[in-house]
Amino acid sequence: MMLKHDILFQLSETKVVAVIRGNSAEEAVELSKAAVQGGIRAIELTYTTPHVQRVFEALEYEDVLLGAGSVLDPETARHAILAGAKFIVSPSFNEDIAPVCNRYGIPYLPGCMTIREMVKALESGSDIIKLFPATNFDPSFIKSVNGPLPHVRIMPTGGVNLENIQDWLAAGAVAVGIASDLNKAYATDGFDGAVELSRKYMQKTAQ
Repeated sequence: MMLKHDILFQLSETKVVAVIRGNSAEEAVELSKAAVQGGIRAIELTYTTPHVQRVFEALEYEDVLLGAGSVLDPETARHAILAGAKFIVSPSFNEDIAPVCNRYGIPYLPGCMTIREMVKALESGSDIIKLFPATNFDPSFIKSVNGPLPHVRIMPTGGVNLENIQDWLAAGAVAVGIASDLNKAYATDGFDGAVELSRKYMQKTAQ
């Protein structure tokens, strides 16, 4: 059994979370396995993927930290945790999801864009804040937030790519979420293309 501290440590160590949005459970499994083969060790399986529980089951024995994304309510959060999710991500802060995650000792990473939202998330026990969509922000935003809130750890998601990932990490991001790039690579170059792109992301984090 993994403790919350261990999960947070793994997220901060791996640096890259692959956000998997499959048109089918089978596609999501393939995308996830490609990301893992490319070196990514944290996967966020979104609940917009049809029959997402099948994806959790298919990846149960992979050497990867599985989380759930696009979680909109506490019922879905509990379903994901029982399916094996080790962290819960939502596009916005939901005060009803936080207690469920706290009850099971699972990190809750809510999407926030304002200081007010971040403070509410912190007060509800969130250890990492998902800056979403990060396309609306510059990496320097993290420093601006850490001025009044030095203990806030931020994971930008949406708009992170190979060109700016190092800028985000250098600015203080605890990790980054990548999504559309993987889908595009898979659609264009198949499984091998997604593996190669994942490998490039991990190489960027090591530079």
